[in-house]
Amino acid sequence: MNYWQAVVLGLVQGLTEFLPVSSSGHLVLAEALIGVKMPGLFVEVALHVATLGSVLIVYGRRLWEIIRGVFTGSAQGVRHAALLAVATIPAAVIGILFQKPIEEHFHSMLALGIEFIVTGLLLWSTRGASGDRTLPGWAGAVSIGLGQAFAILPAISRSGATVAAALWARLSPAAAAEFSFLMAIPVIAGAALLEARHAAVNLSQVGQGPFVVSFLVSFVSGIFAIRFLVAMLRRGRFYAFAPYCWIVGILTIVYALGRG
Repeated sequence: MNYWQAVVLGLVQGLTEFLPVSSSGHLVLAEALIGVKMPGLFVEVALHVATLGSVLIVYGRRLWEIIRGVFTGSAQGVRHAALLAVATIPAAVIGILFQKPIEEHFHSMLALGIEFIVTGLLLWSTRGASGDRTLPGWAGAVSIGLGQAFAILPAISRSGATVAAALWARLSPAAAAEFSFLMAIPVIAGAALLEARHAAVNLSQVGQGPFVVSFLVSFVSGIFAIRFLVAMLRRGRFYAFAPYCWIVGILTIVYALGRG
């Protein structure tokens, strides 16, 4: 990977991690289009860690309030932490059980195109969804967690699936975004730990300089993407990303079939 490829991949990850268009799907697509062949999933996971840093920058104060509430025995803090924990379980279980088959099919372009179209359908389904709740109920937390588990497939947007589920659970737009991004923290951190054992060999193949550049670009652009998505949610325009996903999905399928 050279430096311009590193910048492209960093921008793709940072901008699409939080916009509901699937960062993993765009990374796989970008790698194919610019001719980058990544060893395993280490780089993809590492770039997700960069955008995890973006979440901590934007929502760090809120996360600290929840942690402090747990340790001080605040009922609200304990409930919030418990709901996040419940929502995290499905993706953690599926990630551990199905890591190998997911890796084997991660770069299938045909599957990628189909998943982009499914993501668009999820986003379109939120038209007219409205609510004013600041937290989901227990059933709502489970449904949001199932959305995150479904998003283990590369072109199913994690933010798209979880925010859509949160909106269906009648959370307010800002609360839906906050809950979605906070629940991503343990899942991304866990995936990073699973892939950390491959760090030495993968860094030697990718190149430390380009890797660092890609990581930093992803981190900075991720902060911008979070703020942009929250603004779109507040305007009730979350579903507006659906046509883009459909177009990318159709083009990806055509590309896959044309490639044979």
